Amino acid sequence: MSESKSSNEEPSTEVWAPTASRGKAATSFLQKYHYTVVVVITLMAALVAFGPNPDGLSIKAQRALGIFALCVMLWVTSIIPLQITSLLAIILLPILGVLQADEAFSLFGNEAVFFILGAFIMSSVLVDCGLSTRLTCLTLKRFSTSAVRLRNAILLFAAFFSFWMSEHAVAAIFFPIVLRIVKALDLKPLESRFGMSFFFALAWGCVIGGIATYLGGARNPLAAGILFSETGTHIGFLQWFSASAPVVVIMLAIALIVLTVAFKPEPVDLDAAKTVIDKEQKALGKVSLTEQGVGIIFFVTILCWITLHHLVSLANIALASVVVMFVFRLIDWKTVEHSVNWGIILMYGGAIALGSALNSTGAAKWIVDHSIGTTALSPTMTLVLIAALSLILTEFISNAAVVSVLLPVAISLAQSKGISLEAVTLAVALPSGLTYTLPMGTPATAIAYGSGYMSMKHFLRIGPVMGLISLGVFALVATYIWPIMGV
Repeated sequence: MSESKSSNEEPSTEVWAPTASRGKAATSFLQKYHYTVVVVITLMAALVAFGPNPDGLSIKAQRALGIFALCVMLWVTSIIPLQITSLLAIILLPILGVLQADEAFSLFGNEAVFFILGAFIMSSVLVDCGLSTRLTCLTLKRFSTSAVRLRNAILLFAAFFSFWMSEHAVAAIFFPIVLRIVKALDLKPLESRFGMSFFFALAWGCVIGGIATYLGGARNPLAAGILFSETGTHIGFLQWFSASAPVVVIMLAIALIVLTVAFKPEPVDLDAAKTVIDKEQKALGKVSLTEQGVGIIFFVTILCWITLHHLVSLANIALASVVVMFVFRLIDWKTVEHSVNWGIILMYGGAIALGSALNSTGAAKWIVDHSIGTTALSPTMTLVLIAALSLILTEFISNAAVVSVLLPVAISLAQSKGISLEAVTLAVALPSGLTYTLPMGTPATAIAYGSGYMSMKHFLRIGPVMGLISLGVFALVATYIWPIMGV
């Protein structure tokens, strides 16, 4: 869950951590010239903050833009941890007179931050008690009648599990099982294209499914939190799911087609794969009372999110569920301490504060007025342009950073052009999760890369294609389906 491009939002895992890092050449350069890069970034940001004041921009807004520029450069280079960059934003906002200190720090109490915390704790309980692994094995066993069906089941159920828990946690759960299956099928690393397809199925399932609800990735509640903080507009759990579902369903269907066409099946010993799944199930033993209790609470929580969000906030429901789990001793504090990276709270609190500063000072509106705000694009084309920027940026920087950087500007653009605030928020948040090309794009892709079954060239060949298809699907859904749904 370390908030870097190697781990956008979720719990870290040794499986993917080494491969998820920045390219070796870039890492070596930044290590060698660390202090030089820091000085250059600082001077560039200072020039924005204290240079000649542009027309129509207040001094406060200029200072906010300077802090924004500093954070963007630090987020892109990851020269310091993203959490520390967010802390720096909180520090600089009152020092440079952009926000009052109590106002800046109070934004750490944003509902989205506590929803993220509650969701991550619940996700860690699912993993720790073994319920998620058990469900994974049961799912795969039912579809082990052919190797192709098993591969397709990995895609579909990785996506479905990512509706309800961190997509990166899902990838970490599925990975060892998929790896043992592929090895049991005697599919050779870097040689077997069919073997590669199992790991592409895992990564794509997690990526596509992760955009469906607030639980799949912290960028989703972060986007909703920024929207609510700046405009008072709230996107409910069911509203988010209904808007994202068409994109998810269409992309899963396309992913199945791509896997079928691009990765032809090979003769394999399917009994070996079944043996692997059976061994995993036996190791889990009988369903425990803890698993039963966690399953019941998780189901009730999701039901409450869907039906009670108008009466009780999503964060309150999530935290209440966590308290119930502690009351019934379904989890202990040591597990939470180990599983939840508390730095994520710093990341999102700082990001929300920076977004608030850009909006309240008029800096975001100034950016819009002097960039894409001058273009004579239709509302739909504006949404597609925003989605394209989000999808491109997320291949290179944390998707949480993409939301933090792009959403305040997009909200201001929506207000100036009369575009639905919910639609523009989804146009930033959904594409920011659809990263297929670079292992540093998301831990789910990094996990697949870490299997050793594919090289970078395989990602570079098929990833951009999936990205372009995703943008096209988003454009179609935004144009023809969302208006019918009232988004």
